[in-house]
Amino acid sequence: VQLVESGGGLVQAGGSLRLSCASSGHSSPLDYMGWFRQAPGKDREFVAAITWNGGYTEYVDTVRGRFTISRDNAKNMAYLQMNSLRPEDTAVYYCAGRSSSPYSRRPSRNRGDYDAWGQGTQVTVSS
Repeated sequence: VQLVESGGGLVQAGGSLRLSCASSGHSSPLDYMGWFRQAPGKDREFVAAITWNGGYTEYVDTVRGRFTISRDNAKNMAYLQMNSLRPEDTAVYYCAGRSSSPYSRRPSRNRGDYDAWGQGTQVTVSS
């Protein structure tokens, strides 16, 4: 399974960005997918995750209400809509997926549970 992120960039505080994640190398929808981020000097942290059918989502408290995760299995795509961006959202954002079956009822916040990762896309929010 390969994951490729796009959509990062430089935005002013209060602005919006939409990250995309294209997946390939699988014949059926991935299990849960997630977004993580890593700021300079910090550990990679969980941001959001979604089940295989989009029926359940999880968010870290700091982004809940501002970010929305979604996916389109027909297009093998996942998205992270980020609104009301803050300087503290600045980080490299990584898309992650779990390719094993059966499908899970809940997505994981633990990065160790994901077995596919993208290369990351930089998001910079200026104040």
